[in-house]
Amino acid sequence: MRVALVGNQNSGKTTLFNLLTGTNQKVGNWPGVTIERKVGIIRGTDIEIVDLPGIYSLSPYSVEENISRRFLFEEPIDLILNIIDATSLERSLYLTTQLLELRIPVLIALNMMDIADKRGIKFDIGTLEKRLDTTIMPISALKKTNVFNLIQTIKQQDYLKNHYQHIYDLTLEKAIERLEPLVDTDHSRFLAVKVIERDPLFDRYRNEAIDKIICELEKEYKRDLEQVIADERYRYIELIRDEAMTAKHDLMTMTDRLDQIFLHRVFAIPIFMLIMFTVYYLAAGPVGGATVEFVDGLMGAFGDGMRTFLVSVNASPWAVSLVVDGMIAGVGAMMNFLPQLVILFLLISLLETTGYMARIAFFLDRIFQKVGLSGKSLIPFIVGSGCSVPAIMSARTINDETEKKMTIMLTPFIPCSAKLPIVTLFAGYFFEDHSGLVSASLYFLAIIIILLSAYVMKQVLFKGKTSSFILELPEYKMPSLRYLWFDVTSKAWAFIEHAGSVILLASVVVWFLLSFNFRFQYGIDIEFSMLASIGKLISWIFYPMLGELSWAASVSAIQGLVAKEQVVGSMAIISGYSAEVSEGLLIFNSGIFGFFTASSAYAFMVFNLFSAPCFGAIGAMREELGTTKRMWKAVLFQTGLAWILATLVFQIGRIIEVII
Repeated sequence: MRVALVGNQNSGKTTLFNLLTGTNQKVGNWPGVTIERKVGIIRGTDIEIVDLPGIYSLSPYSVEENISRRFLFEEPIDLILNIIDATSLERSLYLTTQLLELRIPVLIALNMMDIADKRGIKFDIGTLEKRLDTTIMPISALKKTNVFNLIQTIKQQDYLKNHYQHIYDLTLEKAIERLEPLVDTDHSRFLAVKVIERDPLFDRYRNEAIDKIICELEKEYKRDLEQVIADERYRYIELIRDEAMTAKHDLMTMTDRLDQIFLHRVFAIPIFMLIMFTVYYLAAGPVGGATVEFVDGLMGAFGDGMRTFLVSVNASPWAVSLVVDGMIAGVGAMMNFLPQLVILFLLISLLETTGYMARIAFFLDRIFQKVGLSGKSLIPFIVGSGCSVPAIMSARTINDETEKKMTIMLTPFIPCSAKLPIVTLFAGYFFEDHSGLVSASLYFLAIIIILLSAYVMKQVLFKGKTSSFILELPEYKMPSLRYLWFDVTSKAWAFIEHAGSVILLASVVVWFLLSFNFRFQYGIDIEFSMLASIGKLISWIFYPMLGELSWAASVSAIQGLVAKEQVVGSMAIISGYSAEVSEGLLIFNSGIFGFFTASSAYAFMVFNLFSAPCFGAIGAMREELGTTKRMWKAVLFQTGLAWILATLVFQIGRIIEVII
């Protein structure tokens, strides 16, 4: 038996899926798209359940709706489990009326009944079942109420095999009856309605007889038939609401009260700035900084122990150096910042699960519209705080091509988890008393640069109208500890895997180039190494933003194209060669990096923040932008802007330092 789980976004669908399947689930991507696909086995059964993307209708307005409709229309399915938000019955039932037109049994899970009860919303379940001609089970996925009975109902197939009642007026119903034999499939009623709506995906069924019926309807209604169908659905939904639901309309919910604060027309933006400052202050400030020193001590002890062990087994000097000064130093420099990333992941996940981020997307839409973007772009920007690769891919959900291209090009400007080690290292050393403030300032600088860049791009490159943005604001909810655990640990493990593969390989390459000259002689002065020779060729590029011809800083910055984390890893390896003692954050004690001042340090952070992202993100840009030419334009734009901004920061900062 195969079940499709279908429902609106923020209806509790993911929570219910996790309850039904437990650990019996697999996560991947839908064929051809990067939207997540979840498949699992319902606990205590052999029933497969597929979690379809959250949608509001079966009309082709988004990638998610196309995926869900194709799956329901083309795949073998024994049951549709339609989850409905009991606090938003009218909105939820629009999708339900479409699902019932498919020749597939529908079982409705009326979710969030605990919240509905608190709001004074009451349901006559018998009337609902009669009107929709299907079984309805009241549940609370969050409280786990009645979920066991839902599983038993599915397992025993103890539900009504709905025979959908007519909901349209007499003229439409007669037209549908005439069309069904002309589009005879397993879902003829659904298809007949879609043909009336002139759904382009079903144009292949059009013929002279069908066009004649549609022309008759257009003469009868004298307006868009898709709107006629929608109006009839809502008329029937309102009838169900009036018969089966009672509510206290004057009851002000906690969500309403919180929205009066968080969506206040004056204070919403200052509150958002305060919240994001707190997030980065906790992650990169004193709290996160303390964890760095602790982990650094562990990694240092591990490196010393490994050096002692290798020497004791008579390993060659170059082998000891490769393992300790190359592998452990490079990867260890990244692992120092893992606790800070966990703090960042946890705080961002809290903001998302409570419902706050959706409100920021809604509120910032007004600002984004002025610069050529919309609130849809905020989703990739939020995802980008974790990693630019999935963030760039998530821009696929933006329908407007111009807005999508702009979002793809600007998303890498958001400080991702890979850039946090660079920010933490420099802010913690050069701005020790104000590290949290400096870290947060880079986040807000990124927002300002994104808005300014979008405005210029819209005026010069991408002229046209900005797309509209419709977003449902979910209820404020207490975050699920289980969800937070899975979300944070999965992101942290992804970082560890990255450090254990790409960064390890890059660290070995850096060690090799630093340990040998072009004659492949080992043990030479690093100033004559291959890495130093390469760095000296490109150091002039970074002179305007550093005030020094530093080959070490130059090659470290260039390695940010491989992985932004490797900037710190490279500096740690180089400092280990240029100082008698290398102690994690104190790599600046070594003479080779001793030239950094507050202004050049901030400029270096700015360059790494805005320059072209890692190879993985560049590859994602190539895929999403469609051509290599567009990708190179984006890379040159990002890196050129980063160089200009870093140079301005350094030159202005140096003037301020002279004045002070």
